[in-house]
Amino acid sequence: MSAGSGPGSDPHLLALLRAIRLRQNAPDAAEAGAADTAAALSDVPAGTEPAHEPAEPADPGDDVSRFPDTPAPHPSRIPPAASRPPSGRSASGRPAAARPAPPDPQRPADRANPEILWRGDPGATLGRSGLGAKRRPGASKGVWGAAAGRINPITGVNPAGPATPAAPIPGIEGIRPVGPPGTEFPADPTLYGYPSRGGPHGPAPKRNAPGVDGMNPADDAELRDVQRMLSTSLTFAGGTAEVAERLWDALLQAQPDLLATVPGTADTQRRQLARALTWIAHNLDDPPTVVTGCGQLGAALAESGVQWNQLQLVGAALAEALRAGMAPGGWRQDFDQAWRWAWQHTYEWIVHGGTLAAYQPTVWTAEVLAHELRRPDLAVIRVRPFLPMPYRPGQYAGVEVDQLPGVWRPYSLAGAPHRDETLELHVRAKSAAGVSHTLVHGTRTGDRIRLTRAEGDLALPSEAGRGVLMIAGDTGIAPMKAMLAQVAATADPRPVVLFWGVRELSELYDIDDVSAIAHEAPKATVVPVVSEGNPGPYAYGLVTDAVAAYGEWSRHEVCLAGPPLMVAATTAALEDLGVPPARIHHDPPE
Repeated sequence: MSAGSGPGSDPHLLALLRAIRLRQNAPDAAEAGAADTAAALSDVPAGTEPAHEPAEPADPGDDVSRFPDTPAPHPSRIPPAASRPPSGRSASGRPAAARPAPPDPQRPADRANPEILWRGDPGATLGRSGLGAKRRPGASKGVWGAAAGRINPITGVNPAGPATPAAPIPGIEGIRPVGPPGTEFPADPTLYGYPSRGGPHGPAPKRNAPGVDGMNPADDAELRDVQRMLSTSLTFAGGTAEVAERLWDALLQAQPDLLATVPGTADTQRRQLARALTWIAHNLDDPPTVVTGCGQLGAALAESGVQWNQLQLVGAALAEALRAGMAPGGWRQDFDQAWRWAWQHTYEWIVHGGTLAAYQPTVWTAEVLAHELRRPDLAVIRVRPFLPMPYRPGQYAGVEVDQLPGVWRPYSLAGAPHRDETLELHVRAKSAAGVSHTLVHGTRTGDRIRLTRAEGDLALPSEAGRGVLMIAGDTGIAPMKAMLAQVAATADPRPVVLFWGVRELSELYDIDDVSAIAHEAPKATVVPVVSEGNPGPYAYGLVTDAVAAYGEWSRHEVCLAGPPLMVAATTAALEDLGVPPARIHHDPPE
């Protein structure tokens, strides 16, 4: 029976007993025990003393401080003071155990088991004073980690008393899965609003959870209202094409460095701005799509070298472009607020995406605009990236197709950023499977591919006083075509000679386009060389012999591209002709 549970108990005596037990059980609670004792004595009327005193332990083995689970003796069993043995003797006549000295908090032994005592209602005296104490044989068992008769501080349950258990902590829902249904760890997808396929007991009940995208229906309605204002204002301002043109003109005046940093010509930049305005107006009601798209745009701008302070005036320039296209009094306050809100959030997401570009690879999605099978095993594919993609003519990029996710193959970019926003891929199918086979035989107009950051050291030499010699073999004409287009677009006055060596006449699959570009350049010449069969109107023999017979190249910068064996043989031949190795440029062979 617990102390104080019997009838006729003296509350003052019980308070003294409780204070002494707490003082003995918890060395760290000496001050708390002293305070409790003083409080109990202050409740005794003046001139009276408690009828009984607690009995001193008769033997160290019965010390209650060593057995906190032992119930305190009933007051009726405590002998009167007159019948107790003299001081220093136990009831059996043996020497009584010495009273423990007050604990010293500086002594290591007194700090060995720091305990926590909850002070409050005596009927709810909690604690962990029994933690770590030795259990007496045959003692009653309580909850793990707490002595019997005490409330467990974790579960709030008193296994040996009538104390009211603490209310259980309410559970929380699991973490919302990332990814499509079926990829999350929880077994029940209905917990997160996904449809259930049911089980042996039928489909699981659905909770009142937000939609799959996590948006509140009320927020969706507000987003649609803002989306409607954006579309209406674009219509009143003359359409996206006119607004984009005025926006480009405003940016040219306010931030010319921004337009100079973004790849593309003035026309391509205007078209990109028009597509961006249309895209944001159509997708604003789908926040995940907008956040992802703005993040990709930020990464693309960061790859281009755009600084975030260059974008601070875009919002004001956009508002001015819209206002200038409306009739007098047509610009409304709700239009201004809608575009201000939209730009504020898109700007933050763009900057966030640009920051992530330093920690993860940037990928551009491109649409296939044209697919031409020039030979049974070779195709020229024209693609347009949806976002500005910086590259230097002569570089290459990794390509991934939907049919082979995670497989990337490098291809030269036969395009010119000074001309338009399209790229060309010259792909020869080298096997019955793989990325090259898919691009040649399994890709159609309208398909999408993905491109990595442009790489490679091959580029048009920058030294202005020297001519340029280009030598290409097979599909190595692709990077040479890009550099030749740059010469034509910039009206570079340097003399440029391009040799294109192939085995058969039919392998000159792009000779018409290459020749047309050369005609646009001030001083460019294309010399095709066929090594086998009928050469037609072109030179016959090895390309190295044609180069040696054409002229003297020691003062030219030389660019090479083609199969590895062809590049190695041509490099050796050029060195024999007196061209310094430092002026021979090509990418390392694959």
